[in-house]
Amino acid sequence: MPENKMKNLLDELKQALSSAQATADTKAIWRRYLGDKGSIKLALKEIKNLPLAEKRVKAPLLKRFYQEALNLFKAKENSLKNNQLQHELGSGSEELQFNLPKIGHLHPITRTIREINRLFTGLGFSLMDGPEIEEDEYCFQRLNVPPDHPARDMQDSIYIKKPNFLLRTQTSSIEARVLAAYPPPFKIVSPGRVYRNENVNKSNHFIFHQYQAVVVLKEVSLKDMFGVFNLLLKKLYGQEMAIRYRNKYYPEVEPGAGVDLECFNCHGAGCAICKGVGWIEVGGAGIIHPKVLAAAKIDPKKWMGFAFGLGLDRLVMAKYNITDIRTLLGGNLGYKYYQNENFIQSN
Repeated sequence: MPENKMKNLLDELKQALSSAQATADTKAIWRRYLGDKGSIKLALKEIKNLPLAEKRVKAPLLKRFYQEALNLFKAKENSLKNNQLQHELGSGSEELQFNLPKIGHLHPITRTIREINRLFTGLGFSLMDGPEIEEDEYCFQRLNVPPDHPARDMQDSIYIKKPNFLLRTQTSSIEARVLAAYPPPFKIVSPGRVYRNENVNKSNHFIFHQYQAVVVLKEVSLKDMFGVFNLLLKKLYGQEMAIRYRNKYYPEVEPGAGVDLECFNCHGAGCAICKGVGWIEVGGAGIIHPKVLAAAKIDPKKWMGFAFGLGLDRLVMAKYNITDIRTLLGGNLGYKYYQNENFIQSN
């Protein structure tokens, strides 16, 4: 076959491919030019009929023309397939463009934790976490509660393997780990779930949540601690919320203070939620005991600090007017008592 005839066939192929709009078009082009009875394929088969001397000259040339034609065809076919795929994906995504209905919201405990986290990180505190299956050493011993201390009886611990492993009874265990792991100064907060073998009622549960804070500096005072408490509680409940502090004993602090809010349900009159006293205890706090610092190899003559643990569940109950703590951990999704107007609007 003359060389110019092969070039003409190649030009025809290019023209046919340029007008192809879909993969179906390329199938017809393949049959016409590159199939077993296609003009280019038939031209290539003519090589066997050429004299040996001419075959040595023209065979490489014809094979190069054929390979060029094959490359042109494959490039066009791949381009059309890719365009078709993009079109199908685009069409599918357009069909899926609709607004999902709102079928849920963050749990009130999660919302409250995030709100408190934002406040404390804004004050320069770091967020820390710790294990829920804890060692007795960090849950009690490093917090000035040795094995024979009577305070252990008050916490009704749930041991996984006595005497060393238990479900943590307080987020103070995170405090003990932070004191042992980090050199002062530091300010940290730690929300978390805790466990105690308690009877379940309107205001108590065997699973509940605490919010721990630990501050260790060169100088710190009860005034600083009460200032942080007032800022937090007024931020959560408004400037009119009544707060009181009582002297209270905790082994890990000296002096210690209990923190109470006026009962959100009866406003001080007395009810089942506050057990008739008009106040709800929401946390304990105090100046970190020197023995706790010394147990972590922190010199109590150079450093001092304060710590507190808040009952998150009770804070949430007061914030969203929840009158039964069991609602927070219940599985009844149809129970919407806590979804008052204020909660829904703030969600």
